[in-house]
Amino acid sequence: MYGEILERDHELAQLGAAAREAAGGAGSVVLVSGEAGIGKSSLVRAAPGVLPAQARLLVGECDDLVMRRPLGPFRDLVGGVGGVGTELAQALKGGGDRQRVYDALRAELTAAPHPVVLVVEDVHWADEASLDALRFLVRRVGRLPAVLVLTYRDDELGREHPLRHLLGQVSRVDRVHRLPLSRLSREAVRTLSAAGPADAVEVYEATSGNPFFVAAVLAAGGTGSVPPTVVDAVLARLRGLDTRTRDALEQLAVVPSAVERGLVDALLTDGDAVLAQAEQRGLLTVTPERAGFRHEIIRRAVADSLPAARRIALNRDVLDALIAQPGADPSRIVHHAAQAGDQDAIAHYGPDAARDASRAGAHREAAAQLRLVLRQRQRYGPAALATLLEQYAVESYTIADSAAAVGAQCEAVALRRSLGDTRALGADLRWLSRIHWWAGDADAAQESAREAIAVLEQTDDGRLLALALSNTSQLHMLADRTDEAVEFGERAIVLARKEGDAAILSHALNNVGAALWRSGDPRGRPQLEESLRVALAAGEVEHACRAYANIIWTLLENLQYDEADRFLGPALELADRAEHLGFLSYLQVETALRRFASGEWGEAERYAELGVHDPVPGRCPALTVLGRVRIRRGTPGGDELLAQAWEMAVGTRELQRTGPVAAARAEAAWLRGDHEGAVAAAGPVHDQARQLTYTAHQSELGYWLGKAGHPVAPDGSGHPYALQAAGRWQAAADAWEAAGCPYEHASALAESPAPEDKLAALAELDALGAEPLARRVRAELRALGVRRIPRGPVAATRENPAGLTERQLQVMRLLAEGLTNPEIAHRLVVSVRTVDNHVSAVLEKLGARTRRQATLRAADLGLLPGREK
Repeated sequence: MYGEILERDHELAQLGAAAREAAGGAGSVVLVSGEAGIGKSSLVRAAPGVLPAQARLLVGECDDLVMRRPLGPFRDLVGGVGGVGTELAQALKGGGDRQRVYDALRAELTAAPHPVVLVVEDVHWADEASLDALRFLVRRVGRLPAVLVLTYRDDELGREHPLRHLLGQVSRVDRVHRLPLSRLSREAVRTLSAAGPADAVEVYEATSGNPFFVAAVLAAGGTGSVPPTVVDAVLARLRGLDTRTRDALEQLAVVPSAVERGLVDALLTDGDAVLAQAEQRGLLTVTPERAGFRHEIIRRAVADSLPAARRIALNRDVLDALIAQPGADPSRIVHHAAQAGDQDAIAHYGPDAARDASRAGAHREAAAQLRLVLRQRQRYGPAALATLLEQYAVESYTIADSAAAVGAQCEAVALRRSLGDTRALGADLRWLSRIHWWAGDADAAQESAREAIAVLEQTDDGRLLALALSNTSQLHMLADRTDEAVEFGERAIVLARKEGDAAILSHALNNVGAALWRSGDPRGRPQLEESLRVALAAGEVEHACRAYANIIWTLLENLQYDEADRFLGPALELADRAEHLGFLSYLQVETALRRFASGEWGEAERYAELGVHDPVPGRCPALTVLGRVRIRRGTPGGDELLAQAWEMAVGTRELQRTGPVAAARAEAAWLRGDHEGAVAAAGPVHDQARQLTYTAHQSELGYWLGKAGHPVAPDGSGHPYALQAAGRWQAAADAWEAAGCPYEHASALAESPAPEDKLAALAELDALGAEPLARRVRAELRALGVRRIPRGPVAATRENPAGLTERQLQVMRLLAEGLTNPEIAHRLVVSVRTVDNHVSAVLEKLGARTRRQATLRAADLGLLPGREK
């Protein structure tokens, strides 16, 4: 009851300012965070007092259900505070078309009057579909006349919490207002306690200054004693209520959300009349639409105080009332069925709840519903059980729960075998192959793929056979077995054209094209680009995204970064627009690889962080980027991240995974002087790369073996690493510069015997913050007798008090050396226009009008390296 005990003028002022900005079309996100009881909801309740007169306030809540309601906080908007339009109400009622829901939400936030302030409370309890919808809004809020307010308990967010990804996305929004709420001080508690009999010291000790707890304890006072726990304080407020009111509170307490009017009337004989006394005591909030506890802590205190038998009976009452209501949310029915121990209801309504959750995109909730249903597997016949297991496997696969997906799909395959359903068995085996691959088990994936083809060849289903053939082609392509990939892929292409299936045709063309291109066959790229055209023309977003991803990946491996940039923009836009979050995340990992190559390591880390919770194909390269950045910067944790990536890569048996990790581990070992470790990391994978004749990884791994004193035969490929391994450092440096790779350019330049080249390399390494390699170059310069050697960035530089980005810091250091913009562009391997923009930003952040003023200001802040004498 925040507003009743403490004014948050500063926070409310920020919220009001954000709303005024939004009225002009500059939308923003407001994050209100803090522990339970800190006053997040009270701040929201006080919001109308600071919003512009024409503002519209929409409030939705996330509930602490066992299985979250799909799109629960947005469903609350229908008939709730502020009211919403017909389109959004109908889209939410349907729940099956995510894009329709997203479009309706965007339309609602642009509808007059402006601005719209959309509050979603307790986002730490949000279901997956709601988080996806919020991601959609976050990416667009800057262009909407709206404010998106999210409240959450920051002390409940572990590293794996689903909200972490959304908060990471929010951090990239132009206008973000963070309102972390703090506890009351001892002095504030003393002031609030002055009017009553409670001892202020005891109140503070019992509550630690939590505003809600303070209010609860003070409201329970009057005898001069403070309850020993806050729960006692909350329950003390129930004393003196008549029996009917207490019974009503207990009934409502087992419903983890505000209770809508129809359910209130069904559960309580006298409706609002019996709740009046509790409302007067500040325990409930009652409106014409619903009734609910003033705070979740009150509800939990009441519910937790109930004997188990009483709680089960009350949940049974809610369950019966919900079942009797037409169109009741099946997820709520299943929640109360589980709490009441009604297995029949779970078995009956659980599959519907899972289906609704899946249609809404709430795949975590769908998997949870099916997990609950499958505890009652004895209630289903073999065919029905196989279908449920298939659904559970797909949902688990979608949320990257590989172990659950593999287990469920194996059970489904076993049931299909026993039923003799050849077509269904073949389809399940193909899915099992895919699930094994995502889990990182290449051998099992191949085995299931072979059997899927063998089974489906016994049927007349050309479409399923084409899909199985293309799946096998994909596995061979990923493992760099070109001939096999082309053989199976071309069979799939023939069948797909015959069946007229654009999705499978695109998939198969993708596999064949990628396999040929990676092997150096010039027919590959046109075929892969045809895969993209087919998918785009047919509106097959997933296959178009996959074609984009493989084109970009191959271009990155071939050091064709400018070409990759040409595809990255449209690819990210398509995945973003279509809300294909799996491929959006994968493309962001590819963006991380691109940024890493260009020396923008901070940006690389930010993009890679978005993929660290993905399935193995995305998580492995994301961890590799994060580990490699730390290795090159000399910051802790790099080896541990690379160890995790290596464990995943080994299971895939794919050179595209093992090659980069092995190279990174070899580089890390070499930088710390561990030549044996470098050979151990690079040697086995280099042998594999030579057998597959794949140039990029073979050249890089061969280079590190040579650096570690383990010479290998020249590969003659012309790759920059091959040039370096052959001692052609100048040709390598030119090639790296042309590709736009400043770290590698500096590394090659540092291999020159001339001190002036090493000094130029050192300047570039210092600009990048590449301390370990810079330290080795300094040692080489000292060995050559060079006396004046740049000292390198000091600690204050790394802290960067001016708020410069990593690239701006690089530009500032080169600017301080007296370089012109074209010279800086040449040094950083970027365009002059890009440098012009960076210089303008640097001058603005440093509050300088000239380059000289910027240099002096940067020196004062410790942003420039000193010089040894």
